[in-house]
Amino acid sequence: MPHIAIVTDSTSSLSPEDAVREGIAVVPLQVIIGADVHIEGVDVTADMLAEALASFVPVSTSRPTPDDFLAVYRRLADEGADAIVSVHLSRRMSGTLDSAVLAAKQSPVPVTCIDSTQVGVATGFAAGRAAQARDAGADAADVAEAARRAGESSTVLLYVDTLEYLKRGGRVGAAAALIGSALAVKPILTITDGLVVPLERVRTQAKALARVEALAVEAATACADGFDIGVQHLAGLSSATSVAGHLATTLGVETIPVDEVGAAIGAHVGPGMISVTITPR
Repeated sequence: MPHIAIVTDSTSSLSPEDAVREGIAVVPLQVIIGADVHIEGVDVTADMLAEALASFVPVSTSRPTPDDFLAVYRRLADEGADAIVSVHLSRRMSGTLDSAVLAAKQSPVPVTCIDSTQVGVATGFAAGRAAQARDAGADAADVAEAARRAGESSTVLLYVDTLEYLKRGGRVGAAAALIGSALAVKPILTITDGLVVPLERVRTQAKALARVEALAVEAATACADGFDIGVQHLAGLSSATSVAGHLATTLGVETIPVDEVGAAIGAHVGPGMISVTITPR
């Protein structure tokens, strides 16, 4: 049986323990806070990021270089991989996939690069589906297709206190940013065709989170064969835990994981972000 390795990037929100358990290699993005360059998952925390954003310290992110990816691909080949499936955040949000594609051309073994069209735990779920397909004996083409299907079928619902951070980072258009500026409107966003887009406008945080819960229940109950679900936040643990608890009760599941989003995503959504991701099985 061929040995297929799975690679993703740090925006996938996989914990080190989950990555090891599922046999997924993670290539980190860089987060630049002021003049200091940090490696996501190594020396930068969400608390550091939230504090910097609240203090108006400039924050930006940088994709891994092709050399970063090539080093991982070569290591996996040396460890026995015959093929690699590399699953990454939306190409329309980051140049990370482009770096992977460039590195794939020099890899000693074939690499299939997949645009999950998503970000955050949705990309993590896509990489996880690739790992499950690999472990079930699928070939590289079917492993890649499992990841692609998972990303394209995922529903991501985001509440943000303000669109300002997304606007600064170019992740949402200037016209869309206007919806969050008038009359204290609280935007609910989603990801469509690999881009963050406005979904609905709600007047208060409480109503916005209640609407996110309702939309998440709709998406989950439409999954005929079950679903994976996760809640993420940045400096909003109490609200995220409440949302997860309500969803668990309504959907009849024991618990729903709640995780703080990584710094590379957090830099673009800002403190107070709450997201719910549903991926059909």
